Amino acid sequence: MPPLPAGRGKIGGMSDNAALLRRIETDQKLADLLLWPGDFDIVRRDPIEDVFLESGTSLTPIAGDGAGGTYFLCGGVDGPVLYADSEGQATLMAADLTEAVTLIAVLPYWQDLGFGWSLEDSEAALLAEEPDAAEHRAELLALLAVTPPSHQVVADRMRAAASRTAPDFQPKARHDDGDGAYVATYGLLFGEA
Repeated sequence: MPPLPAGRGKIGGMSDNAALLRRIETDQKLADLLLWPGDFDIVRRDPIEDVFLESGTSLTPIAGDGAGGTYFLCGGVDGPVLYADSEGQATLMAADLTEAVTLIAVLPYWQDLGFGWSLEDSEAALLAEEPDAAEHRAELLALLAVTPPSHQVVADRMRAAASRTAPDFQPKARHDDGDGAYVATYGLLFGEA
């Protein structure tokens, strides 16, 4: 399996991804724009359970969502981004943080694509429910200084990352339910478990 691409470059001694994470953490406007409608909440960093990768690669929580899911950096700030939901499913969603926030900005409904929704239907539903979503997206992309590729290219990148989830990035969780301790493996949000 080929490795995922690493960070894009360096800014002032730190990677682009480290600089972006710092911006999200310190720029309230940027954090707010990622929160709605993308549901990427930099304040929600506490995962609902203790997850780990069997390989020992570190998982650093960087954001959460309103349904209890958590976004993790895998192996450091320039590593891929893993999303684990509160229902025991997970997916590698992007090659790095820059790609992840681009995905969230362009396709805030990205998770719906795992449930059979088309790009066209998802976009139409978003715009019908939130008429100012296109303006919001443009403001977020401008603040990120990102010229996004097409919706299809962004979705293809997300699916390519998702295809690399198992087995190396498929998280496990430790549980203790009274009958003893055990480890459960997360199912795949995109694809077969």
